[in-house]
Amino acid sequence: MIVVGADEAGRGCVLGPLVICAYSCDEKMEKELKRIGVRDSKLLSPGAREKLFPEIARRGKHELEIVSAEELTKLMSKKVSLNEIEAIKIADALKRLKKKARFEKVIVDSPDPVASKFEKRIRKYFDHEFQILCENKADYNYPCVGAASILAKVTRDAELEKIKKTVGEDFGSGYTHDERTIAFLKRRINDSVVKPFVRHKWVTAKRLKTTQMELGRFV
Repeated sequence: MIVVGADEAGRGCVLGPLVICAYSCDEKMEKELKRIGVRDSKLLSPGAREKLFPEIARRGKHELEIVSAEELTKLMSKKVSLNEIEAIKIADALKRLKKKARFEKVIVDSPDPVASKFEKRIRKYFDHEFQILCENKADYNYPCVGAASILAKVTRDAELEKIKKTVGEDFGSGYTHDERTIAFLKRRINDSVVKPFVRHKWVTAKRLKTTQMELGRFV
């Protein structure tokens, strides 16, 4: 049986893209993935993820969706929720992957607390007879989903490096808990070079922009 694992990287970031990956392999290959060290990408160092990327890629097939901060801002401005965006992009990746692999089962790391709700979201955009199993922490429980999380994470990290070169500064991870990211945005969130890479509908971004506007009154 060919099985697909789907996961994301960068969901909680205020800066940079969201990356979705759908990864297919023979179900028998999951033991091999586990043997070479595949697991939830958050449990691995950047070096370990980089090393695993080509090993994972050659053992299966995958499709990536790189959703820019600009696209996220545009969709969320239209009241499309982040969970809905993720479902749309997973469906898009599955549509392309279906042309490469005849898979029979899809396992997805669900962002919805009620995991079955996320299956319904996906089926609105890509409904087939095969099983779609959505679970919380699926990236921890299934090697194929862990593989997808690694491919997504390495891809997102590479995209962040490109952004850092464009803006001319190392702003850290792009996550709201990263002090370097927040310090960077406090200074440059309204910079025209930086704006395209910011998720402007995030609460953190809105607060920082408001603070900058208020400070500007006294300059």
